[in-house]
Amino acid sequence: MKKLTPLQAREKILRYCVYQERCHSEVRDKLYSFGLFKTDVEELITYLITEGFLNEERFAKAFAGGKFRMKKWGRLKIVHELEQKHISKNCIKSALKEIDERDYTQTLEKLVKDKSNSLDEPNLFVRRDKLSKYVIQKGYEPDLVWSLIKELFPH
Repeated sequence: MKKLTPLQAREKILRYCVYQERCHSEVRDKLYSFGLFKTDVEELITYLITEGFLNEERFAKAFAGGKFRMKKWGRLKIVHELEQKHISKNCIKSALKEIDERDYTQTLEKLVKDKSNSLDEPNLFVRRDKLSKYVIQKGYEPDLVWSLIKELFPH
């Protein structure tokens, strides 16, 4: 990509931020990809925050809610992904509050039941192990997963 002037970059980054919620690190990386210097990048980020185009907490809430609803991710995976994007602990905590506890439990139960129906495994212990691995890799808390699996599939 050719080097953009700060004014050209500002127009482009405004469209980028309006299209969907972004975190600071995504915007910063994008601005550097335009060939801008550190001072221009920081100035533009300050402008975006001041004008309300960039908000980490709003991003974190949108990200957490979206990944939970659309991809059925658990809290652990959401937290990990937000940490990878350098989102603050407070914003992450605030984002997790967007996930309703009842919806979370119902989603976990549905994932376990759907996966169980797709398994052709007669051995109860192997079946429970496969189910737990599946939902734990989706980011659900192991203790929560195991208590549900033991409840749904007792000895």
